[in-house]
Amino acid sequence: MKQENRGRLTKDGIRIYDPSDSAGMYAAGALASRILDAMSEHVFPGQTTAQIDRIITDMVDAAGAKSATIGYKGYEHASCISVNHVVCHGIPGDKTLKDGDILNIDVTVIVDGWFGDTSRMYVAGKLPRKAERLIQVTHDALMRGIDAVKPGNTFGDIGHAIQSFVESHRMSVVRDFCGHGLGRVFHAPPNVLHYGRPGTGARLEPGMFFTIEPMVNLGRAETKTLADDWTAVTRDKSLSAQFEHSVGVTETGVEIFTLSEAGTFHPTY
Repeated sequence: MKQENRGRLTKDGIRIYDPSDSAGMYAAGALASRILDAMSEHVFPGQTTAQIDRIITDMVDAAGAKSATIGYKGYEHASCISVNHVVCHGIPGDKTLKDGDILNIDVTVIVDGWFGDTSRMYVAGKLPRKAERLIQVTHDALMRGIDAVKPGNTFGDIGHAIQSFVESHRMSVVRDFCGHGLGRVFHAPPNVLHYGRPGTGARLEPGMFFTIEPMVNLGRAETKTLADDWTAVTRDKSLSAQFEHSVGVTETGVEIFTLSEAGTFHPTY
C-alpha cells in the first residue's frame, strides 16, 4: 500500500487515518508551530515581509524539513504573510511593516511525509484597539470551532460554532476560503467551511485530519483576488484576521497537532 493511500475513504472522500499516524502529524505540527513561536521577535516596524520569510525558509532548512508552499502551483515562498486588509495568501516582498500593522503568518512544513499547517496573528509596534478586538474574536472563533470537533458531530456544527460567535460580535466570516483535509497531502477533502448550519455536512469520524482556519473581517465578508492571482483582500478594505490549527478527530474528541510549545499561539505580542 502506498504511504499516501493509507486508511480508508468515507463516502464523502475523506481519508480515515490510523491512530498511529497522529505521531507524524504531531511532529510536523510541532515544527510549524516552533517556527511561528520564533517569529514574534522578527515582527516590528521597519521589517520587511520578505525578511521574515527568509528567516522561516532558513528554519525549515535547518530542521531538515521541506516547505509545502515552495513550488506549490509556482509559489516561491515558505510562508504567506497577510497584512491588515489582506485576508490570506499575501506574498512576502519588499513591503515594510508600519507601527500598528497586523499580520497573519501562515506556514506549512513537511516532516517525513506529514504536513503541518498553522497560522497566527502578529502586530508590528503598538496594537490598535479595534485590531485587538478583531484578533481576539478570530482566535476565540477558531477555538469554538475546535470545541465542536468530536465523533458524531458534523462539519456544519464546526462552521455554525464559528459563524454564530463571529456574527454575535458584529464581524463577518469570509466565505471564499476554507479549511481542508491534510495528512500525507497538503490539501484533500473535505472543505472545512467556517459557516454553516448545525447537523449538516459530513459526519466527523475518528482518524479524520483537517485544518480549521477562520478568516474574520471587521467589515463585510466579501473578498477579491488581486492581479497576482494569489493575494486575497477585503473588498471594503476593512481589517482581516485569521488563526489556523491542524486537528485530528479522536475517539473522544479532538487533538490539536499545532499547539504552541511556548504558549504564544495567542497573543504573540
